[in-house]
Formats: sequence, C-alpha cells, structure tokens
Amino acid sequence: MTSPAPGERSEPEGGGLRVAFAGTPPFAAMALRAIVDAGFEVPLVLTQPDRPAGRGLKLQPSAVKTLALARALPVLQPRSLRLDGRHPGDALAAQQALAAARPGVLVVAAYGLILPQWALALPARGCLNIHASLLPRWRGAAPIQRAIEAGDAETGITIMQMDAGLDTGDILSLHRTPIAAGDTAASLTDRLAEIGAGAIVAALRALLAGGAPACTPQPADGVSYAAKIDKAEAAIDWRAPAAVIERRVRAFDPFPGAAFKLGAEVLKLWRAQAHPAAADARPGEVLDAGPGRLLVACGDGALELLELQRPGGRRQPAAQLAAALAAAGFVPGRRLPLPG
Repeated sequence: MTSPAPGERSEPEGGGLRVAFAGTPPFAAMALRAIVDAGFEVPLVLTQPDRPAGRGLKLQPSAVKTLALARALPVLQPRSLRLDGRHPGDALAAQQALAAARPGVLVVAAYGLILPQWALALPARGCLNIHASLLPRWRGAAPIQRAIEAGDAETGITIMQMDAGLDTGDILSLHRTPIAAGDTAASLTDRLAEIGAGAIVAALRALLAGGAPACTPQPADGVSYAAKIDKAEAAIDWRAPAAVIERRVRAFDPFPGAAFKLGAEVLKLWRAQAHPAAADARPGEVLDAGPGRLLVACGDGALELLELQRPGGRRQPAAQLAAALAAAGFVPGRRLPLPG
C-alpha cells in the first residue's frame, strides 16, 4: 500500500481506528497508556526531544517517550513541525512519518509544539486535543496553574476538535471536577490526567462506533488565556492579599515554586495558610516567629508559612525550621524584602 502525499488525508485501515499521538509530560503519558490499553493501534508517537535534567544535566526522555518505548511504539522527536521554521528537516521527516503512519486521528495532549496546517489536515478524522480546562476559559499553556491562582471553584477536561487557532476548536465533551482548597498544580494535574485519559478513550470509541460525535462551537463569552508560567513569578510580593499569595503557592507547586528572600538565602514556600491581620501591619513584616507559628503580614491579612525549603535542602514543616530561620534573621518586626 502506498503512503499518501504530504497533506493528503489518510483513511484508517482494516475498519479500525489508527490513533497517532503527540504529547510529552506524564499528563500526556497517562492518556497514551489508556489509548493503548483500550486496544487502539498507535502507529506513531510524537514527543519533544530529550532534555537535560537533574543535577548532572543528563539528557532525559519525556514520560511519553519512555512509555512508548516500553510498549514498542514508533517514536519521533522533531524539534519543530514548521516546514518554514528553524528545523525544516525535522518538520519534513515528521510530515513523512505521519503520512506513512496513515492515522485515522491524531490525539494531542500537552505536546509543546504548535501543529501547523499540514498536520491538522492529514489525519482522516482530524486532530483531537485533551485540554486541561473548561474551554473557553483558560486557553493556552498553563490552564491548571491559572485556574488555581485565580481561585476558580472548578476546572476540568475539554476534548476538542483542533483547528488553526489557540485552543479555539469545537468542543466534543466537557468533564468537570472541583478544585479543592488544598489542591496544588501537581495534585490537580494528576486528577485531570486521569479524567483526560478516560475522556479521550470514550471519544475514540465513539468515533470507532459510527462517526464523529456532535461538536459544539465554543461560546464567545468567558474567554480567558492562561499565560505560560515564568520563573520570575516565583518571587512572593507581600503587598498582595494573603489569600492571593496562598493560591499562588499552590499554583506554582511544583514549578517554579513560590520563593522569598531572607538575607542572602532564597527560601521556597510550598504550603501556606491565609489569616486575618492587624490593619497597621506592613506587607512583608514578620508578625510571629515562634516554634509553632511563622506569620508574615501581607497587603490584606497575613500568611502562615507551613512548609519551607532552604537552598540545597528538602521540603520541611516550617515549625522544624523556626530556630534556624530565627538565627538567619526571621524575627518579629523584621520586614522581608519586596520584589523590585
């Protein structure tokens, strides 16, 4: 059987549904595992190139690549999919490999590369995206973190038919989950990954059973964008309300981690709780530094520090670090520096 020309839609073989996959982190790997375990043929997996990680900065494969190799699935790691970009050779190789794979559908989950028109047009039934928000709220790169940061009561998974816009395609299904008071980006990502894995298998089974399920255009109202998380956002601004800082602490766990300066040290704050505070307290002022409670004034209220990490150390309950922090200058009346 000959391969279709680049850009030509291919049809699934043998009456089944051949599912190509594009994704990178553990969130995506859970979806890929569910697709394979459900019995769908996966003729090609696209994932990001290996990246240096850890103290030794050794090249590490993505979670999706690790799973794909364990399941003996073909893997390709192009640096770009743009034929007119910086790596046209990678893009051309990906185009040829995807055409040769003859997928009925391409499933995309946290891939990290934008799909150009040739990739969107190639699969017979288009491309489905597993997006970690209730679209049209939080289109973009960091929907889980921005939902926590904003104080949203719920979020979820959207299975979407991809188009050329940024998360603007028609909705196949929505799957809701509440955001708990203690949810971090890590815990919510794990829960949404499980929901997304089940949702995409259900969508693929619907395709296999008799065609595309009904799609709903995204409403024009309620659109918001989840900007990529920047390391500069880690610095705690004590002028913000305590409740806002507490949400950011949870939203930035595990990356980039909320942080503040104490003398020459930069400490990571991994868990905190907002409390009322006297109106005349200055933002950044240490209000309590006893062994049982570490409290810092904010623009509105105060923040109790519950879990900290010193440079080179591990996460610890803040109470266990009280003596060491006091020796470093964390004492009542001390004002922690504000970001410039």
